[in-house]
Amino acid sequence: MSIATTDLLSLGLKERDRLNKELGGGIPPGSIVLVEGDYGAGKSAISQRFSYGFCEEGHTVTMLSTELTVGSFLDQMHSLDYGMVEHLLDENMLFLHADIGDGNTFSGQEDEGDRKELLKRLMEAEVMWESEVVIIDTFDAILRNDPKFEALVRQNDERQAALEIISFFRDIISQGKVIMLTVDPSTLDEEAIGPFRAIADVFLELEMVEVGNDVRRQISVLRFAGMGEQVGDSIGYSVRSGTGIVIESRSVA
Repeated sequence: MSIATTDLLSLGLKERDRLNKELGGGIPPGSIVLVEGDYGAGKSAISQRFSYGFCEEGHTVTMLSTELTVGSFLDQMHSLDYGMVEHLLDENMLFLHADIGDGNTFSGQEDEGDRKELLKRLMEAEVMWESEVVIIDTFDAILRNDPKFEALVRQNDERQAALEIISFFRDIISQGKVIMLTVDPSTLDEEAIGPFRAIADVFLELEMVEVGNDVRRQISVLRFAGMGEQVGDSIGYSVRSGTGIVIESRSVA
């Protein structure tokens, strides 16, 4: 059953793009949003568009990036004409960089010779979960570099590996918050990613489709629980410097 659009967390930017309209008027509160896509499919750009739109609508957002520092994040946001500096200064946005490079540790937690349990650190980082919306880009990097998760996967016990973090996510969204995870499915086994697909209330797949000599991007909506207005199965889009996300008109093949 549809819920009233007034209950949705609007993605905003109605005058700039049609993304909010294409997704039925926003994301239902208390949702886990899973965004899948291979390298280069646009996961970061979509997560940045979501974060900016939510902030513009007055929602508080935490973004945890495994790839970008705050400087490179601001550079990318500026290139897409998503002005995020004021939102950071006003504390509408909390940006965190998860440094899981050589030491496999979160930034600022450098203990040599001891691989950290990243999922445990994630759950214990209380401040990041205070926002209305929490975006983790990319979540698969944390899963792949968490030794406990990795060990359980090696034992073919993926569901047990995912159980604790999924239970934690459910506690967070029970407060009416939204958790958005971006994942590159090519980096994880089907069994490892399966539990997260199963719990996602909103499941979006980003694809690049060859049409003649062109490569077009599209969002395939695989699941959308609690939608407001009708949500289409496929949304064509592009990422343009100085403009951001642009929803492309559908064309008949």
